[in-house]
Amino acid sequence: DRAKAPVKCQTANLCSVGALMRLIFGVMWVLWAAPVFSHTVHVDLGARFYLIDLPDHPTGAMIVALHAAARTAEDLRATTGLSPLALVQGYSVIYPQATGTPEHAAWNGFYCCGEAQITQIDDIGFLDDVIVDAALRFGLDRARVYLTGMSNGAVMAETYAVRRAGRVKAVAGVAGTVDLARSRARAVPLLHIHGTKDRTVPFSTGFGIKHINTPFTPVPVEIAAFVAAFGGLHKVSRGIGAGMGGTSVIEDDYRNAVGQTQVRLLTIVGGQHVWPAPGRHGQGNTQEISATEEVLRFFAEHP
Repeated sequence: DRAKAPVKCQTANLCSVGALMRLIFGVMWVLWAAPVFSHTVHVDLGARFYLIDLPDHPTGAMIVALHAAARTAEDLRATTGLSPLALVQGYSVIYPQATGTPEHAAWNGFYCCGEAQITQIDDIGFLDDVIVDAALRFGLDRARVYLTGMSNGAVMAETYAVRRAGRVKAVAGVAGTVDLARSRARAVPLLHIHGTKDRTVPFSTGFGIKHINTPFTPVPVEIAAFVAAFGGLHKVSRGIGAGMGGTSVIEDDYRNAVGQTQVRLLTIVGGQHVWPAPGRHGQGNTQEISATEEVLRFFAEHP
């Protein structure tokens, strides 16, 4: 038999098509062969529940992520994209569910919100139970607990962090502040992300359009309280991004003597009541930062 000559592309277009097909099949192979990074477990805990995403290679660290009022654990999981980024870093990510039907679900952050606050639901105790249960059930490290949340979930996350200061490595709140009239700021590493045009939990005044009787702590007051709790911090500021889409971001870092940021404020100038995510437009969102990436960056600074 005659030796077969290698097949050559007859035109540049065919060569391009062939290269593109090889690339597509290569990507498909990588996606098919890539390991599954997690599996999700629904855990019933008394009358309530939590979801947990578990990585293939857990470090023992856990992130407790708290949804906003009138939302669900699954809502936060879906809208933030937290799990895919956190799991590859070895975090287990826990999404507890607040009390009430989905349209009325809320956390009792003492000055907010809804029936949970009115009926004085013990959400501090519930989060205690979630953390203990997850640690025992999945072999996680109760000494490596991080919290984050959105809106009412941020209120609850920050409240838990100051009430359980010795048990929390760091906390990150988006668009929700702690009730400093009932909970004293402690030396817990804090990241806070907030828009200056937030009308639900206002940046610099107390009362929002939805909770007209709730005197929310202004963001500058909260930051000052946490900075004072640490003592001896110095401030370093920088701008982030070019002000795309009508917003810009200012990062204020409050660092200790060895340069570690203990308190970080990301002010979204022109931002509204949202979890910032590039590519998501409208509602006063910003294109400069991803809240999810910033939360994980801050947690990584406090191993």
